[in-house]
Amino acid sequence: MDKYLRPIWVLFKKELMAYFNSPIAYIFIGVFLVVGNWLFFSSFFLVGQASMRDYFSLLPWMFLFLAPAITMRLWAEERKAGTIEFLLTLPITDWQAVLAKFFGGLAFLAIALLLSASLPASISFLGNLDWGPVIGGYLGALFLGGSYLALGLFISSLTRNQIIAFVSGVAACFAFFVVGADFVLAGAPQAAAPAMQFIGLGSHFYSIAKGVIDTKDIFYYFSFIFIFLWLNVKIIENRAWK
Repeated sequence: MDKYLRPIWVLFKKELMAYFNSPIAYIFIGVFLVVGNWLFFSSFFLVGQASMRDYFSLLPWMFLFLAPAITMRLWAEERKAGTIEFLLTLPITDWQAVLAKFFGGLAFLAIALLLSASLPASISFLGNLDWGPVIGGYLGALFLGGSYLALGLFISSLTRNQIIAFVSGVAACFAFFVVGADFVLAGAPQAAAPAMQFIGLGSHFYSIAKGVIDTKDIFYYFSFIFIFLWLNVKIIENRAWK
């Protein structure tokens, strides 16, 4: 097991450091924190409740752009620069390469979330904050972000162009997020509504964000992430760019 995990750990550190070796990472995190805090506090004092429900309602939409921005370069840049052949000739498996890139992106997203922890800390001083939904919200955000990243990583492996990878990633994440939304289900065939609600990333996120940790939601997110990582591995195995 140690021999299998060591290459993943080495590549994981390389991918994570690659974000912070560029000013773009700091811009992403800065924009994420400033925009999130500004949108939240613009209505927080009007509502007059010590709650982060509105913040967690905003997170999926911010992640909708942040996650594809994180993943757009992971394979597309490697293919355009021609370094992907070198990477995949190293003594590693395709699964190890995919997992290292995925966990590198997830760690970056988790760092951005961790830096927003000052928000609930500040609110707790202003009122009696219920920490159950806060913990559930952050856990749900990690699962949702991981799902966006797995989907974006798969899309990045299909193209050499980072802009195409970003736009396609945003569109795909948006489609999977809203497919189970109430306004979509209202116009869907009644027989298809339960399946659409289950497929939708949003319905599972909001369930966890309420502080209700259901094994059904956890199983869904793990399955979603695994499926798109597996598809990513299949694309790598096919070596379609050669």
